[in-house]
Amino acid sequence: MSAILYHGEPNGASLTVLAALAEAGLDIACRHIDLLAGERHTLTGITDPVALDLCIEGEGPVLVAGGEAMTESVFLAQYFDEAAGGAGLQPADAYARWEMMMWCRQMTERLSPAAALLGNMASAGDAIAAIPTDAFAALTTRIVSDDLRERWQALHDGAIDAAQIADSEAKIVAAVQRCEKQLHDGREWLMGTFSIADLVTYSWLAGMQPLQPAAFADAPLTQAWLARVAARPSVQAALAKATVQDPLRAWAPGPEINRWG
Repeated sequence: MSAILYHGEPNGASLTVLAALAEAGLDIACRHIDLLAGERHTLTGITDPVALDLCIEGEGPVLVAGGEAMTESVFLAQYFDEAAGGAGLQPADAYARWEMMMWCRQMTERLSPAAALLGNMASAGDAIAAIPTDAFAALTTRIVSDDLRERWQALHDGAIDAAQIADSEAKIVAAVQRCEKQLHDGREWLMGTFSIADLVTYSWLAGMQPLQPAAFADAPLTQAWLARVAARPSVQAALAKATVQDPLRAWAPGPEINRWG
């Protein structure tokens, strides 16, 4: 397969996709890009810049195949699984696959925006705020998505209100509780068998453990599940692509906060 996967540090959406690629075993070139330098918006070979921003995940990975840019970590994970002839990342049963996709939607719409906001405030906010005015204007001008540009601007200006922070913290708690309930029947993986749901949830939740420890304090099943996912060879292979010491603390502007709660 002639394709290139452009990705950031293995955290959030980039971790999902890198681990899914390792699970699928496809021979696809991986190229690290500096998301905080805006490199995702200057990729070569993309004739339609809008294609780079058709992504609710914000600064997520981009797969370029046959000159076409593809985004969204869940869809890319599905693409890898199917291109590999079925790598076991999706249930064969139609209802089970629907259940997996509904779980992934819950995580990408509620967990990922909250995790990205809290992660950015903890680790990327100062770096973004320190970008000189002229350089920041040049960076954000290249961003096609108005929503994504606004998230960059809010972090640059420190314009995150207390209510948004509290809402994000509550969504981390809710995600952990949902995982705990799902694992309560003794299953090893969220859908019973390992799937994209495990990768997506881990990729956004793992980095919250050091930032929101209270959310995990009464969730032993979730903590054990996080450890199992972390030990998986595909996740280890993805984390090995990091260029920083602690990739789970490496964040870039992420998904838009869900406006409907």
